[in-house]
Amino acid sequence: MDDKTLIAKRVARELKNGDLVNLGIGLPTLVANHLPQGIEVYFQSENGIIGMSAVPGAGLIDDYLIDAGGIFVGALPGAATLDSSMSFSLIRGGHLDITVLGGLQVDEKGRLANWMIPGKMVPGMGGGMDLATGARRVIVSMTHAGKGGAKIVKECTLPLTSERRIDLVVTEMAVIEPTEQGLVLKERAPGVSINQIVAATEATLTIPDNVPEMAID
Repeated sequence: MDDKTLIAKRVARELKNGDLVNLGIGLPTLVANHLPQGIEVYFQSENGIIGMSAVPGAGLIDDYLIDAGGIFVGALPGAATLDSSMSFSLIRGGHLDITVLGGLQVDEKGRLANWMIPGKMVPGMGGGMDLATGARRVIVSMTHAGKGGAKIVKECTLPLTSERRIDLVVTEMAVIEPTEQGLVLKERAPGVSINQIVAATEATLTIPDNVPEMAID
């Protein structure tokens, strides 16, 4: 199993029946492909769709039906479209159950940086700040390290997306929960040791006596 699939499968286990869920651009979109059997959620895109699905089949692309990243999507029976002001009212008003966002850095305070690297051109913030601040629960799905080294750091050096403490980080190595006391290692990926996780993490981790393997099947 590749790293991105492992992350998406583990994040999908956090979703519950009836949840209103926003998936960020990139890796988070894969979560929709790995919902546990019997779980039904409503995927929302901040450009104004509730009830997104994958494109139903070859030749069935609707040029007017895209997500916030400009990717063609489908719509489930009963799906709703709404203008962006109403969509952001749902987000800012605390009505979104979960958002799954990608990440560039998460620090010991649980703060997320995911929207820009200084000196590189970016298209804009998009809905990242609103989602990271307004969703009831914020899950970050990202690789544990990048080309520049550790992504779970003592303090973010990249511009913050939000000052709010996120709720969970899922990487290909570990599940980590930010708390008031710091970052707690909750689970490790199959075949990954605690020592490997610590070595790949700049931030200090609180390590319980028992750290089980991720449940992904």
